[in-house]
Amino acid sequence: MNHQDRTRGYEPACPDEGWPGSRWRWWAAGLAAVTGLALTTMGVAVPAADAVGRPLTSADERRRGGESGKGEPGTGRGKKESKPKGIPIPCDADKLIAAITLANARGGAVLELAKKCTYLLAANIDDGAGLPAITAPITFNGGRHTTIERAADVEQFRIITVDTGGHLTLNHLKITGGQTDGDGGGILVNTGGALTTNHSTVTRNIAGSDGSGSSGGIANNGTTTVKHSTVSRNTAATAAGGIGNTGQLAIKNSSVTTNMANALVGGLGGGVGSFPGGTTVVTGSTISGNRAGEAGGGAGGFNANVTITNTAITGNRASNGGAVFAEGGMLALRHVTAINNTGTFQGGGLTLRGFNAATVATVEDSTIAHNVGTLNGGGIVNSASVFASTLNVRNTHITANQAPLGGGIFNVGVDATVTLTNTKVIKNIATSNGGGIVNSGTVNLNTATGTVVVKNQPNNCINVPGCVG
Repeated sequence: MNHQDRTRGYEPACPDEGWPGSRWRWWAAGLAAVTGLALTTMGVAVPAADAVGRPLTSADERRRGGESGKGEPGTGRGKKESKPKGIPIPCDADKLIAAITLANARGGAVLELAKKCTYLLAANIDDGAGLPAITAPITFNGGRHTTIERAADVEQFRIITVDTGGHLTLNHLKITGGQTDGDGGGILVNTGGALTTNHSTVTRNIAGSDGSGSSGGIANNGTTTVKHSTVSRNTAATAAGGIGNTGQLAIKNSSVTTNMANALVGGLGGGVGSFPGGTTVVTGSTISGNRAGEAGGGAGGFNANVTITNTAITGNRASNGGAVFAEGGMLALRHVTAINNTGTFQGGGLTLRGFNAATVATVEDSTIAHNVGTLNGGGIVNSASVFASTLNVRNTHITANQAPLGGGIFNVGVDATVTLTNTKVIKNIATSNGGGIVNSGTVNLNTATGTVVVKNQPNNCINVPGCVG
């Protein structure tokens, strides 16, 4: 069974169906007219001298140890006994491979990797990965400058796969150099598998070296939790430069930065891409400096459920939705700052689209500012070209954004609805018309709640009932 193709379930059955379809280009072109605008040791057993003289830690022992302290595992906080004691693994990739194999056979282990060590992998030993697939609860405890890396100038493979029944925990560890023509350049989590990273880094991995793969850093089809970690400088040929998700993904107090999803058609989610069946929750994090060829420079969702809370989304770039893009499904932004993002076509901050499915989005207690849309919607684009697209904005500032049309908000389509509650649309700029809001659908200002649309240039609104000038 080839695991590396399992994240491709979101791809359309034919060119005119689903996200990457050719009708997207038709819609984009028609919009302006409508609006008037060598490690081959898989079978090596660990000699008695290398087993460090004690048995592997069982799953039950790890759980008892992890729950005894008050801090999170791997953080160094709480009682000292909260960190599971494990088996030291010398700075030798062969011994790491053998230890993983034995841990899988014995139902799990805690492995203490060496500090100031790079475990250099030189061969594909397990279905496209440089390490044995994880099929049991296994923890890697790293330390200062502990790295697992694919060697340069060897065949392509990802670093590791987590299979059904496996739960891999990475503490204080770097994963780098993975490269595959499939999905998950660094780590692939298959259905029924789980990954947790604590104070770890996934960086400089590549997916889709043949032009078809997604999820440069992590491809998640199971359950993944990224905590106090960094996902950076990963690249995908198609979608999801940093992390791609079709399962359950939680990102907590982490940084997703400078990742790239390169495809001009279907390049969704430079930092984080969420696909059909996926639920993504981001809290207390930073999503910055990411790039997507088509949509969602920071984060993109296609028929997925995405919630982002207490997070800064800054300096990202995409053709549509420099900060965030949503097509179908549900999007919720709460206490989010989306600043200095660019939509090279439209939607510098946020783009919502009802084309393949209805889209529902909520923005609360947030700031959308200093974003640029090259054609439409410096702050927000809400478009209902086939299905309805509904946006509710509450207690939010939309300010100092810029575009030729609709500097603050560009709402287009009969079934496109924007409802503003206690929201300020202020000091946005349109170089052509509609500095605050341009509307060809429905905009509900709810001025009695405190909504104001003022001080926009060259005017405040186009076709918005209750908006002055």
